[in-house]
Amino acid sequence: MSQETANLTRVYLEDKEIILIGTAHVSKQSAEQVKEVIDAERPDSVCIELDEPRYQTLMDGNKWKETDIFKVIKDKKATLLLINLALSSFQKRIAKHLGTNAGQEMIQGIESAQEIGANLVLADRDIQITFSRIWHNIGFWGKTKLLMEIIISIFDDESISDEELEKMKSQDMLNAMLQDFAANFPKLKAPLIDERNEYLAQKIKEAPGEKIVAVLGAAHVPGIKEELSKEHDLARLTELPPKSKIAPIIGWSIPVLILALIAYTFTINPSAGIQQSLSWVLWTGTLCAIGTTLALGHPLAILTAFVAAPISALHPLIAAGWFAGLVQAYFRRPNVGDFESLSEDIMSIKGFWNNKVTRILLIVVFANLGSSIGSIIGGADIARLFLQNL
Repeated sequence: MSQETANLTRVYLEDKEIILIGTAHVSKQSAEQVKEVIDAERPDSVCIELDEPRYQTLMDGNKWKETDIFKVIKDKKATLLLINLALSSFQKRIAKHLGTNAGQEMIQGIESAQEIGANLVLADRDIQITFSRIWHNIGFWGKTKLLMEIIISIFDDESISDEELEKMKSQDMLNAMLQDFAANFPKLKAPLIDERNEYLAQKIKEAPGEKIVAVLGAAHVPGIKEELSKEHDLARLTELPPKSKIAPIIGWSIPVLILALIAYTFTINPSAGIQQSLSWVLWTGTLCAIGTTLALGHPLAILTAFVAAPISALHPLIAAGWFAGLVQAYFRRPNVGDFESLSEDIMSIKGFWNNKVTRILLIVVFANLGSSIGSIIGGADIARLFLQNL
């Protein structure tokens, strides 16, 4: 059984009373409502839509200073960090426009839980697991499209009023938003929305006590309300995607095929073989270097991208962007000031390109995109020259 009022959904489940607060992550009214509800209800537990890493980041504004940018690149997490910063940028810009702080309703939930002595439950799935499951599902073109959407969002300076944010909490608009989201990125909806609804619902149900308040982004409330009546396997929802057995075969077979085409063409027409080799080097190297240039890379990072791309494009386990990013980090190493100003810099296009941290991340991503596009064009040109010389 459930009851609904403005932004509140009250669910009675066996011996538990669960109160879901649907919030807008940058709305001042949402933070105020969270305090009012927790003070009035005095729950045994307060669940918030955060995982441990995001909780630490939210509570410790200086945590960025501990980031080792070399380790981020070596651990292949540059893209994940850039996506996180871009999404954070969107929220921070809107929050600044409204005179509030992004995530203020979560901070309020934490503070109110401490004030009344309630258990604090970090109810969301680890963000790295979510992104791993997304990345596993969407394929090359899906990854490219997602990155383009994220990068475009950096340039989007559209303003939004408090009234519009409050309207977004209505059930009809939420359903419409989710439908649009699913239409644009159907393979993202399952890991980003549906699975997290299941995970959040199970964590909320398992929270200690008979009365539980959950502070959630409004988009999750309808799904969580539906999932609360079901049992969900948290172990299954936190599994990292299995490594594909086909992907390594494809990853190695394409470079082998390209090298085989060049080698065979050399035997029947050496000049055409040389032309194929030059085409591969120029397409992969040039587009990778252009990507690095667009991110305002150091001249030696641009040169590194050009040299590394033709080789790394033939090896599925390495990427030219990593080398370009490491060279950039070596010659333009971020200092404490870059990490201190990161939260402000990500709110503007200029800041994204000027801050040494985000510039390195942009170099890694742009260089890899350029190399990938160059590999497709260069590979097609090699096949064309091979067919012409049969």
